[in-house]
Amino acid sequence: MDLAKYYSNKEVMRHLVKMAEDRELVVTYSDKCFGKRPDVLNFDHDVIELARSGVTSFHFSEERWSNPLLLKPGMLQKQLDDLRISWDLILDVDGPFEYSKIVAYLLVEAIKFQDVKNISVKFSGNKGFHIGIPAESFPEKIHNIETKQLFPDGPKVIAAYLKEMIKEVLTSKFLGERDVEEIANEIGKKKEDLMKDGKFDPFSIVDIDTILISNRHVFRAPYSYHEKSGLISIPINPEKILNFNKEDAKIENVKFDIGFLDNFEDNEASKLIIQAFDWDSKKKKVVKEIVKRNYEVPEKVIPEEYFPPCMNILSKGIEKDGRKRALFILMNFLKGVGYQYKEMEDYILDWNKRNYEPLKEGYVRSQLMWDKKQGKKFPPPNCPHASRENNYYIELGVCKPDNFCKTIKNPLQYAIRKSFVFGKKKKTKKK
Repeated sequence: MDLAKYYSNKEVMRHLVKMAEDRELVVTYSDKCFGKRPDVLNFDHDVIELARSGVTSFHFSEERWSNPLLLKPGMLQKQLDDLRISWDLILDVDGPFEYSKIVAYLLVEAIKFQDVKNISVKFSGNKGFHIGIPAESFPEKIHNIETKQLFPDGPKVIAAYLKEMIKEVLTSKFLGERDVEEIANEIGKKKEDLMKDGKFDPFSIVDIDTILISNRHVFRAPYSYHEKSGLISIPINPEKILNFNKEDAKIENVKFDIGFLDNFEDNEASKLIIQAFDWDSKKKKVVKEIVKRNYEVPEKVIPEEYFPPCMNILSKGIEKDGRKRALFILMNFLKGVGYQYKEMEDYILDWNKRNYEPLKEGYVRSQLMWDKKQGKKFPPPNCPHASRENNYYIELGVCKPDNFCKTIKNPLQYAIRKSFVFGKKKKTKKK
């Protein structure tokens, strides 16, 4: 295969040079050795010269640097943080091709659920896919910490959060009407290899790379050759993942009409990263009482008279920005105090009418339906005094603590504990 001719294509050069801005370049040669690091790519003719020298593929860093050439081995985290100007989110989906397509599709759907419109998808060139969100989509700060410093933790937390979001739906998609034994035979694994804690683990088949996300981690460039498969790593339309065919990635069939990480809206991924870190925080620091209950729904719905002040205020409607965040909080709280889906739907739709400007009903219903499909029960965010990372309630202007608030860490804990204490008193009085 004449790769020098392929890389001399003006469209290939254009995409590579555009992607190279502020990134470290790593090249691979046909004998599987890597080029020197650090390196950069500045001009079209650089691509041609590298290809003529035997370079077969181009790889770029997820991190963007003020000067990539200042990178060197053994740098301290502080030095890397000072040199880094931002980072892109790249989710690496790796596994058997047909299964990888399903995972990539569900990841895109989960990201869209977080109000991100501009999502890039790229066939890796072999079996998997890369899902990308550009740095510009993220806010400059998260809870007063510069986002550029949240690497590699930011991508790892987001990847873990999205894995949790899609896990149950993915399990049902993989299994369908088959059993685990059939899938194991199909992919050449043992049944026990696909199990975790006695249950089928879909990520034993296709994983979303979190371990390899590290400083100076690189990914295969769009329109770069893949040595193992002989195919090209091509960007694809996110809406057409399930219909993607490897034939389109053959060098003679490649079209150059789609870019990678080139479209965005400022801060559109704010909700995604905030909720991912909040989920991670809750997973590690959730109140002991709620952990013991395993987020069990009470046998009877906890009456509103036992709701905390923040939820009572929130239920009256939002008077300024923050409706989507308030919706997220309310759904988690209502599930925790025992509301069934229909009851929660009625409550939320009625609540939405009281907002300064109601959210579109279609949006609200889609959030409710997604939540129902997940079937997960998480508490709402912790109270400000119990979380260094969280001030949702303050930002929404609903944190008006009473004396009982001082004894709890989470609004759900407030309702559970107060209903237990005062409900018990009521029963005693009746006797």
